[in-house]
Amino acid sequence: MPSAPPQLETREEVMFFDTDCGGVVHNLAYLRMIETCRTRLAALMGMDLRTMSQTREYPVVIRTEVDYKRPAQLGDWLIIRGRLDAVSRARFWCAFEMLREADGQILVTARQALALIQMPEVKPLRLPPAWTQRWTFNPTS
Repeated sequence: MPSAPPQLETREEVMFFDTDCGGVVHNLAYLRMIETCRTRLAALMGMDLRTMSQTREYPVVIRTEVDYKRPAQLGDWLIIRGRLDAVSRARFWCAFEMLREADGQILVTARQALALIQMPEVKPLRLPPAWTQRWTFNPTS
């Protein structure tokens, strides 16, 4: 019986290196935090770091869509929610939402399309067929 797709939350504190001279988080810092969440999400999908290094199969980002709604600032604690959003034969989508922990305000929403490749050949791979059998997706995602 298919189950809900994997999802998780990570928590990050905005550090000096995440901000510009005005103490506001710069766009690359948001992507770094999303990367952390996505890496942990991949582990739930059977692609933990050790397994990837042994199989030499890696997910690679082929598209990122980001909407910056409100700025985070130095010292804010952020909750990053990530989930597997869709799966096809050759790519999968992950969706993210970043909230300020103190007030629950949504700061950033993002989606990323990923594909699997075999290294060092950089050979595209089909996604495991079990993924579409294992998880049920909301058609409006």
